[in-house]
Amino acid sequence: MAGDSIVYNLYERRLAARVDPTRVPHHVGVILDGNRRWAKSMGFGTAHGHKRGADKIREFLGWAEQSGVRVVTLWLLSTDNLSRDPAELRPLLDIIVQAVRELAATGRWTLRLVGAVELLPESVALRLQEAVDAESQGGGAQEARRVQVNIAVGYGGRQEIADAVRNLLRERAEEGASLEDVAASLSEEDITAHLYTRGLPDPDLLIRTSGEQRLSGFMLWQSVHSEFYFCDVNWPAFRRIDFLRALRDYTGRERRLGR
Repeated sequence: MAGDSIVYNLYERRLAARVDPTRVPHHVGVILDGNRRWAKSMGFGTAHGHKRGADKIREFLGWAEQSGVRVVTLWLLSTDNLSRDPAELRPLLDIIVQAVRELAATGRWTLRLVGAVELLPESVALRLQEAVDAESQGGGAQEARRVQVNIAVGYGGRQEIADAVRNLLRERAEEGASLEDVAASLSEEDITAHLYTRGLPDPDLLIRTSGEQRLSGFMLWQSVHSEFYFCDVNWPAFRRIDFLRALRDYTGRERRLGR
């Protein structure tokens, strides 16, 4: 199969050459969909599909880093997923914890949890936070140069907006403002400043694998001007050429940003 490998490598290099490096998205969000479908198509159990999907993350981050992407948000678990059968959810949560620990252990990326972590089982939330906190101990100039990786776990777009408004109201109440005062002065910027992703740029490009063509609540507030790319490949089978196709498509678009 050496011939196939040569052809693949040539095509990959050709794709990479067609990506304008000056127009690469700064922030890419990814809905990692299709783990279960991939496992079923391969004759494996669901847990094996989730594990293969988790193993793909580090490889993907390497591609993103190499391409010049500076922020990546990975949707690993939605709030809806928390209602799955415990027989599937328990091993999935363990796989996610292990994946985050392995990312942290590399010291290669700056990690941040985004989501309603309090909705997770307490032991899972604690292990995730410990992994992220351990990674952040490095600091300094080296950390400033790393790709920012946001781990969206227990994440839902509606939940995020509700939490942002709730936290904003609590903050203003502590400052002595009345509900009428808040209503009179509330702005989009106020809500943005209370999102899970506060302080980060909105995503330029959102990718969803598995062929589904919907956001399912991912980054509802932040994606108002994002470009979308839907890929038929299930996440565990996602390749660098699939990512390069997404980048090529993105860099070839005229972004109007609402204008």
